[in-house]
Amino acid sequence: MTRRPNVVLIVSDDQGPWALGAAGNHEIRTPVLDDLAARGVRFERFFCASPVCSPARASMLTGRIPSSHGVHDYLDGAHVGTASRDHLADQPTLTDALANAGYRLGLSGKWHLGASDVPRPGFVHWYALEGGGSPYRDAVMYRGDAPEHVTDYLTEVIADDAISFIDAEQQHETPFFLALNFTAPHKPFAGQHPEEYTALYRDCAFETCPQEQAHPWLQTLDAAPIGGEADTREALIGYFAAVTAMDAAIGRVLDRLRAHDIEDETVVVFVSDNGFSCGQHGFWGKGNGTFPMNMYDESVMVPFIITAPGRLPAGEVRADLVSAYDLPATLLELLDLDHRPFESGPGRSFAGVLRGDASPDVGHAEQPERPVVVHSEYGPVRMIRTADRKYVHRHPHGPHEFYDLAEDPGERLNLVDDPARAGEVARLRHMLHEWFVRHTAAHADGQGLPVLGAGQIRPLDDDPLGAFASPGWDGAP
Repeated sequence: MTRRPNVVLIVSDDQGPWALGAAGNHEIRTPVLDDLAARGVRFERFFCASPVCSPARASMLTGRIPSSHGVHDYLDGAHVGTASRDHLADQPTLTDALANAGYRLGLSGKWHLGASDVPRPGFVHWYALEGGGSPYRDAVMYRGDAPEHVTDYLTEVIADDAISFIDAEQQHETPFFLALNFTAPHKPFAGQHPEEYTALYRDCAFETCPQEQAHPWLQTLDAAPIGGEADTREALIGYFAAVTAMDAAIGRVLDRLRAHDIEDETVVVFVSDNGFSCGQHGFWGKGNGTFPMNMYDESVMVPFIITAPGRLPAGEVRADLVSAYDLPATLLELLDLDHRPFESGPGRSFAGVLRGDASPDVGHAEQPERPVVVHSEYGPVRMIRTADRKYVHRHPHGPHEFYDLAEDPGERLNLVDDPARAGEVARLRHMLHEWFVRHTAAHADGQGLPVLGAGQIRPLDDDPLGAFASPGWDGAP
């Protein structure tokens, strides 16, 4: 049997869909990712399942929504030791399926789904950040269950570790899966990154990040936006530098694939966990950059690029609406593995879309067709997004939102109370309700949870109302 390809899944942290040269940003420098897009398929409208890190990452691995897997906010509290817990324990994941298929698994970077000091099943290499974020030159990483204090530049440390894993795997005949999870461009921003990258942006006009009037729902801490820093220009320099430094680090990892002559035998995926605003809509941050928590496209859309030589076309850009909960089924189908278990929930493989021979609304023989929509949630906040409409519902009392994206792509005019739009609003509200009824697990239903964007400290089945931190939060991950 022909050996299956290796897989390198690269996940950035808090990268807005706009923060990529290939996406049309003329100021940010991402030559490696731009080249990756030129050699593969890029999606213009790829959505996260939740606009915050831990639930988004859990959905990416399980193919399920937060109201099914139970992670609704970024995970706070104990990340290691006996007080910590694997939040995906007993839930089938993409990595489980790959391990069962004979893949050797490696992790380099951020995990942030609990028990960072306990390698998950199937992982032969485990180098995980202790929590959800850290300074770039003062981090604690866990190599297996052993802590390491890292003072070198974290982006390069993570890339170095990934390269070591790739090198070591050359002695094995079986394929490998590498989860390469950077912390970039997550805050802190100013004064964190090498001068060779910050110097690139000292004179940047940052036209692609207009600093708009403060959003009425803006979250602040010590007079600064909760997702930003007091010196906005230095924060912009740091954010852009973090992306460019990460791009260079990815280049070194891809170069190692070429050095071992396995680039054509490797599927490479690049995606971010959630989106991010750097002043767009008048706030800094993601879904929890505002309260009520927001579902703007900058928060719920992320960059997505995939290359699979010999399996997928090159230089293609897709406008289809797809989601992170579709990713496990898609990768498994591309690898000629059974993807059907990951289509028992909301996820559907878009491998056919990647190949250019299907659309995401076409179901398999065993699966019904689905409307061309994507859904996202953040606790009691739920969104349905079609090609040209968006409806956001906030349980129990609102405020709700409805946008005509054909006329208002920037989501500036909320038409939810416009009598002329009542029929459209009712139709999307019904679709939203029916979809969550179909895919929600009763014990994990987020619509009644007190999610404030302040962090989740324990699994829901331990204490549903006490699983979330108090409002006096530091806004970290």
